[in-house]
Amino acid sequence: MALIGVFDSGVGGLSILDEALRQLPEHDYIYLADSINAPYGEKSSEWIASRSMELCQYLAAQGCDAIMVACNTATAEAIAQIRNQLSNIPIIGVEPGIKPAAMQSMNGIVGVLATEATLKSDKFTALLATLPNCQFIKQAGAGLVPLIEAGQANGEETLELLAEHLEPIQDAGADTLVLGCTHYPFLRKAIRKLLGDSINLIDTSDAVVRQLKRKLEAQGKDLDEGTCGSIKFISSKDAGTLHQMAQELMQSDLDEHSIESQLVGTFK
Repeated sequence: MALIGVFDSGVGGLSILDEALRQLPEHDYIYLADSINAPYGEKSSEWIASRSMELCQYLAAQGCDAIMVACNTATAEAIAQIRNQLSNIPIIGVEPGIKPAAMQSMNGIVGVLATEATLKSDKFTALLATLPNCQFIKQAGAGLVPLIEAGQANGEETLELLAEHLEPIQDAGADTLVLGCTHYPFLRKAIRKLLGDSINLIDTSDAVVRQLKRKLEAQGKDLDEGTCGSIKFISSKDAGTLHQMAQELMQSDLDEHSIESQLVGTFK
């Protein structure tokens, strides 16, 4: 059994937790949502790096055997620093799945919907440089995260804003769309409503959790198969709302797990 920390600016990382519960339900999890500061995508690189480090240090202090930085923006801005400071435990990040998108695209035109901070990061730019034979249509999803955080993933306002963001990608003829923020898998229904089934959606949740599984196996963490571990939801804003959002957004049956919710105002 292992204790896994999962950190995001808000509810987006629930998409990663959901996949982790599907593949590795036996472990215990702490899900930490820094919702009082969401979204991260429009904040400065320095602030994102500092805050991400602070929250990951908090999770490490809780005894986590591994930490998933389930936020594309935090991964892009802070993952190297976090791994350097917390070198005694595995730190698994997330990044836009542009490599699998480039491999799966039939026409070589790929849309990337991500936060402004992710698209401008050195890490993302370096990743793009490794794939010169594909045309990437980069689009910042400004305004989408706050709507998802407000429980409006399938609301009319979200649909209208999403349509605006997807228009350049659609006009360019992209046949593949990278969901470059962990919040965006919760927009699948809305995206399908707008674009139909003609576009291939790339979400890296499965690959991220498989990487976690490999790291845990390397540590020799045994699984108590057939059981379900506990989940502690921690929020910097509203723990009750976080738990409610988890029940609404996730496909996993949370009733199978022992659940605890906690509001934490300071992570020092």
